[in-house]
Amino acid sequence: MSGNAAARREARVRRMMRTFLNVGFRILLTVNATMVVMPRSVAEESTSPSAGDVEARIQRVEAGLQPAVAIAGEPAMKLADRMNDLHVPGVSIALIHDGAIQWARGFGVAAVGGPPVTPDTLFQAGSISKPVSAVAALALVQAGKLDLDTDVNLFLKSWKVPANSYTAKSNVTLRELLNHSAGTTVHGFAGYQAGAVVPSLAEVLNGAPPANNDPIVVDHRPGARFRYSGGGYTIMQQMLLDVTGRDFPSLLDDTVLRPFGMTHSSFLQPLPVGETSAATPYLADGAPVPGGPHIYPELAAAGLWTTPTDLAHFALALLDAWRGRANPVLSQSMASQMLTPGLGDYGLGPVVSGSPPNRRFSHGGVDEGFVSFMVAYETGDGAVVMTNGERGGDLAGEIMRSIAAEYHWPNGQAVLRKRTTVDPKLLDRFVGNYQLSPRFFIQISREGDHLFSQATGQGKYEIFPESDRDFFLTEVDVVITFETDGQADATRLILHQDGTDHPARRVR
Repeated sequence: MSGNAAARREARVRRMMRTFLNVGFRILLTVNATMVVMPRSVAEESTSPSAGDVEARIQRVEAGLQPAVAIAGEPAMKLADRMNDLHVPGVSIALIHDGAIQWARGFGVAAVGGPPVTPDTLFQAGSISKPVSAVAALALVQAGKLDLDTDVNLFLKSWKVPANSYTAKSNVTLRELLNHSAGTTVHGFAGYQAGAVVPSLAEVLNGAPPANNDPIVVDHRPGARFRYSGGGYTIMQQMLLDVTGRDFPSLLDDTVLRPFGMTHSSFLQPLPVGETSAATPYLADGAPVPGGPHIYPELAAAGLWTTPTDLAHFALALLDAWRGRANPVLSQSMASQMLTPGLGDYGLGPVVSGSPPNRRFSHGGVDEGFVSFMVAYETGDGAVVMTNGERGGDLAGEIMRSIAAEYHWPNGQAVLRKRTTVDPKLLDRFVGNYQLSPRFFIQISREGDHLFSQATGQGKYEIFPESDRDFFLTEVDVVITFETDGQADATRLILHQDGTDHPARRVR
């Protein structure tokens, strides 16, 4: 897969996860489950639930999966069914409640025909590597070895951010690298198949063979706007190497992973020969990723192997620091900077959303054949979902909505809409192409008694009638209103999303 294709896929997953927060062969799976009820991670006085109560909640989560928009009267989906539908062999979940990991459980298999997923099964975390790596950078800032607001070229030794007209006017800073406002290029990375020649970090930064990415450069004024950049985190990785003189995996092990209790995590790429606890990644059609897990030399951006339990420990440690409790790495002041949203709602690592008392931080992650998501609320609730299937983003969103409903989160539940019946003879008046912008169209098509919508560069989705001219999707919270006069064909549609109306005129 090309770097651009990987970037597009990760962007789709990130959009899907934002929706959650704001709202070849078929694998026939028997869901295997392994569960651990975890001890409390922070000193809070509360009544621990019984094992029976926890088990009942897990079963309701398994049976309560929902799309972004649920249709009133239709039953929720079951986890095993959705794993089959989406060709996702394995899922691992850790649930945070009342400031502790309440339970961790594996579902399905680590590899088709292989062992079941357990709470100790390793998954590639993709871009969830970024907030974990950011903590190491912030620890060095706290120690006086780095500065958030100084030109990064003063700390870089073996490589420098290439000078151009943009950097001449404004220096790139570590703060901007961490919150994706540095103007750096390269969204994400495709990784390298097992057996392929893996580039050095310098070759990745320069976009030189055998690297499969473009050079990482600055192409607009640093600090001017948000643009997600894995390339920026790769620059940060080089900074940490130059400042400490250490290899990245051991630095992160000493600085973040062990202090945060992440005992099953590693930034080694690839994993040591003989490691048997890692999940095998799978493509969208259910075929295994050729050669197995990709290798990512871009460790800070995408190189973490971990478990949901370890990421839950990471989230709880950040919550402790945020609340001013003892933290082995970050002060409350530094944690506050990390978890203050900037451009694009990004803090110094994670996405930060909401307002007190329900602020939350989150991040999604995609590596080839792996998709994961992590969210934690300042109230002490949250969850981590990790999957070994390319369509795991859809599944993770559905699981998170089930958890949000079961644990009464302040948001994240499915939106409920009522479906009505429209005379099929009237549907043809809506069929056509609608133009939102010079290069963005929505095509409305009919198949029997059903209407479908397909936007430029996106999949084809059924739209359901809420009235004789208002239709909704279930994948995202979007309503499409067709403007028509009686029986005449629609002249335009209005797409309603996130409180904004987007008109599109009919062009054919």
